[in-house]
Amino acid sequence: MSDGPTYGFDTLQIHAGARPDPATGARQTPIYQSTAYVFRDADHAAALFNLQEVGYIYSRLTNPTVAVLQERLATLEGGVGAVCCSSGHAAQIMALFPLMGPGKNVVASTRLYGGTVTQFSQTIKRFGWSAKFVDFDDLDALRDAIDDDTRAVFCESVANPGGYVTDVRAVADVADAAGLPLIVDNTSATPYLCQPISQGATLVVHSTTKYLTGNGTVTGGCIVDSGKFDWSASDKFPSLSAPEPAYHGLKFHETFGNLAFTFHGIAIGLRDLGMTMNPQAAHYTLMGIETLSLRMQRHVENAVKVATWLEDDPRVDYVTYAGLPSSPYADRAKRCYPKGTGGLFTVALKGGYDACVKFVDSLEIFSHVANLGDTRSLVIHSASTTHRQLTPEQQQAAGAGPNVVRISIGIEDADDLIRDLDQALEKACG
Repeated sequence: MSDGPTYGFDTLQIHAGARPDPATGARQTPIYQSTAYVFRDADHAAALFNLQEVGYIYSRLTNPTVAVLQERLATLEGGVGAVCCSSGHAAQIMALFPLMGPGKNVVASTRLYGGTVTQFSQTIKRFGWSAKFVDFDDLDALRDAIDDDTRAVFCESVANPGGYVTDVRAVADVADAAGLPLIVDNTSATPYLCQPISQGATLVVHSTTKYLTGNGTVTGGCIVDSGKFDWSASDKFPSLSAPEPAYHGLKFHETFGNLAFTFHGIAIGLRDLGMTMNPQAAHYTLMGIETLSLRMQRHVENAVKVATWLEDDPRVDYVTYAGLPSSPYADRAKRCYPKGTGGLFTVALKGGYDACVKFVDSLEIFSHVANLGDTRSLVIHSASTTHRQLTPEQQQAAGAGPNVVRISIGIEDADDLIRDLDQALEKACG
């Protein structure tokens, strides 16, 4: 799209990054199913490999279909650039990769997806990194957790599984004061409900597998770069500010300015980690994003109706949805997430663990899967699945106790969903 007028979200989700194919005039972005691209000549090839010219070399690094998705996501999130990769977990590692080093740590919220808690508490140790987990409602505890070896602060905008909503602006202020980048996982909210960069985030990560694609067909991840962080303000981020041996001493921040992180993610991250998104996955996600705002509106509308019904049911102990007036985060949700808090929440059953298992097995419309953000309504018992590797204390902190079921509300008829929940509760709890 040309520079000029400022377009609305609904227009950008369809058009940003996409242009008619110059070879055929095809209006939908083609799937460029190619591993490599022909160079004009030897000088052109050398310039590309030396980062002196932007273009396509090899699809582990760049691909035309994926490039459209990167530009669209950067536009929707208000960033300067983006790097797509193979999954949301890959996006998290790629976001940390230029920032961390042996002995360095990331301070992370206790309210995170169970797989992220495991990745941060266990897997990253193999790189010599570590994580400190803090309740981000306690900003003083967050400040106290940051030390000289901290290199990033990490949270989710709307946390999986409980639908907890983070005050991104308040957390960003703490990170800014410490001279650290804030990384926000915006998977559950999507840029339609929340744009963390506008609230002070440095980087935004997504599992594009979820709401962005919305149809449960492909996995993918993305890191969106705000372009606002000064990587040369201290010596904490040498990967971005110091000479890079692999490129003859090139300094990414000095050379690429506000696109330093984006270029590093491609030229180093994808080159060496190889967490590449395939072009067909990018194509499916592009098609999904075209209806993102419409779907998110329906997700929110349905979630409010279903969560309200569940909260009033005597077989239910509590519902965690921040879109309910009874939620302790209702005021924060209205202030920080005025369009709604998505379609994800948990429900605690009075019958405990056994009732949860029976409930999940009795549902008919809801699909029992390890996914969220689909057009279909989904359900899972987190304590025995997605959060199984965590300790009981970690499960409780994440909102995934043994009496809790995670629900991802789809875009079906809400009354049909309520009838399905009612019959399953009857079988589970009587």
